[in-house]
Amino acid sequence: MTMKTIYILLLLMLFPAVYAQQSLTIDDAVNTALKNNFDIRVARNEAEIARINNTPGNAGMLPTIGLTGTGNMNQAISTTSLSAGTELSWTLFDGGKMFVTRNKLREVEAFGEIQFKDQVLQTQFDVIAAYYDVVRQKQQLNSYKEAINFNRERVKIAQTGFDAGSLIKSDLLQAKIDLNVALENAINQQYNIDAAKKNLNKLLGQNPETAFEINDSIPLHGVPDKNELFQKLNASNTGILSFQKQIDIAQLALRENKTSNLPVVNFNAGYYLSQTLRSAAGETNSSTSGPQIGGKVVIPLYSAGENKRKIMNAKIQLQTAEYDLQNVRLQMNTELQNTLTEFENQKQLMQIESENSVLTKENFEISIQRLRLGQTTSLEVHQAQEDYIQSCTRLINFRYNLKMAETKLKQLVSAL
Repeated sequence: MTMKTIYILLLLMLFPAVYAQQSLTIDDAVNTALKNNFDIRVARNEAEIARINNTPGNAGMLPTIGLTGTGNMNQAISTTSLSAGTELSWTLFDGGKMFVTRNKLREVEAFGEIQFKDQVLQTQFDVIAAYYDVVRQKQQLNSYKEAINFNRERVKIAQTGFDAGSLIKSDLLQAKIDLNVALENAINQQYNIDAAKKNLNKLLGQNPETAFEINDSIPLHGVPDKNELFQKLNASNTGILSFQKQIDIAQLALRENKTSNLPVVNFNAGYYLSQTLRSAAGETNSSTSGPQIGGKVVIPLYSAGENKRKIMNAKIQLQTAEYDLQNVRLQMNTELQNTLTEFENQKQLMQIESENSVLTKENFEISIQRLRLGQTTSLEVHQAQEDYIQSCTRLINFRYNLKMAETKLKQLVSAL
């Protein structure tokens, strides 16, 4: 197989036809994930369960009504007893527990919504990170393509110089080696792009082989000032809000347990029908029917320490929830500070490397011209090329890291 054939095959692989591929923007990716991502679906179902559970009936505030029926046969005296009825049972007073429980169910529903929002934010962050990772990998491929073009020119220059006797063979060999390495890098980088696309498709809930095309740029929008971020953090961070809500739930659970020491008043009503039949004569001995109304009062006197145990545990759980809130506040504030530092560092590094990239490219181009004039060696050109490629790689990574720091800051204040 000739080198020309290899180049053609490589071009077909590195420059695939994109006319049949769907163009995917970052907004498209996020919206698709919000619809299809499996973690979001699970979180949505869990929030829906909490919403369904938040009813007066589940809190014990409504009566229950049921049909009853019994039958008994006594062979010794040849009688059969039948009874049926409709019963209503209603707890009229339970020390206020039903109202506390209803409030707790509301808080559990609100907690479920916060958890759902937290999952949405995490998925958005993951999708943005995966989307721009594809961009990063494509930018890296572009730098390798540029290296391929430069190395082709180097090979031509080295071949011409070698044929003319102005360059030694080692210069030609080094140029060909560098070209082959650049081709290998491009092939490996195409694999990295494919893997990054599969990872993004997974987050979007799509077939890993779903084809799409994206732009090769990473836009940067900046973030609010530090004071504003810390104010928003404590007011809107889903981690902090979740633990605040858990404190509310724990407080209501404590109130629930305290009501166990109070009296309970139940109301019962129904309509009943009963008959007693004598089997031998087939006669009805007795028949009764009609409404019945009654009630029951239960006053707790002794529960073997169970109520006290439950109250003590509820107090400890409330204290644990308060500790958890203090801990997560410290963690989120620390994470925000670290991410702000990361944002500023990556911003400075990107600015420095942007200048460095221009310098190394110019130095590389000069070395190519010097090689054409026979004023330098292929080894020196190789070093200039390596400096330029490494600078491009650093710049691409700094830009991506800066975008991720920007995105993390927005996630922490629920602003994605």
